[in-house]
Amino acid sequence: MLKKFIGGLGSSEKFEIPAHDSPLFQNIQWDRLPRHVAVIMDGNGRWATGKGLIRTAGHRAGVKTLKNILKTAIGLGLDALTVYAFSTENWKRPRPEVDFLMNLFSEYLIKELREMDEDNVRIHFIGRIEGLPPGLQKQMREAEELMKDNTGIHFNVAANYGGQDELVRAVQRLAAKAAAGEIQPEDIDEAAIDQELDTAGNPPVDLVIRTSGDERLSNFLLWQSAYAEFYFTDVNWPDFRPEDFVAAMEDFAGRSRRFGGLKNQ
Repeated sequence: MLKKFIGGLGSSEKFEIPAHDSPLFQNIQWDRLPRHVAVIMDGNGRWATGKGLIRTAGHRAGVKTLKNILKTAIGLGLDALTVYAFSTENWKRPRPEVDFLMNLFSEYLIKELREMDEDNVRIHFIGRIEGLPPGLQKQMREAEELMKDNTGIHFNVAANYGGQDELVRAVQRLAAKAAAGEIQPEDIDEAAIDQELDTAGNPPVDLVIRTSGDERLSNFLLWQSAYAEFYFTDVNWPDFRPEDFVAAMEDFAGRSRRFGGLKNQ
């Protein structure tokens, strides 16, 4: 039934936010959903190469997937969705591909901004945003300002992001506060660090999903994922459908999360 529900989505067919009683959610355990899901959207290039296309075609196809997964997350009532869009290491890719990705970010915001606002999304860009093209930075800040008062899902887009870099920046800010006498070294605890991270205000990551077969974090949300569950799939990101996202939610619901303790403790 789910394959029939999702499978007919043609390129021109708009995917709406699924209702609570949607067939897509027929097996969902609503009381066992994660609050914060992080996604490493991997496999755009492999998807394109496998179809005899240039790599940039995979990135463009991946944008449609992202839109559908965001709407699915909204339908599930998740508190936060954080996606790995561009890492600090991705600058090593060929310049034409990097330029395409920057333009694709800009195009995505132009096309999707109004609809995300109508969907009550709160968008936030994390990472060294100041390292991105000035025009794109302006678009990002304008998008955040537009949606800052929305009350729906926190949609965090990691761009020019690295987990280690994020921790360095957080520690530097705390060190500056200590040097200025605003705080004492003993005031620096887990909560203090958490508040200096790019994701401040979001719950810890409950579930990390990675597509395309690799099984590693790749410097993504290192602090926030301390006790996260992991879900790996061989499906390339452009082929990752709402039904695949829901399957990850169902798998998560069956996990026993002990956070260092014992079951039924």
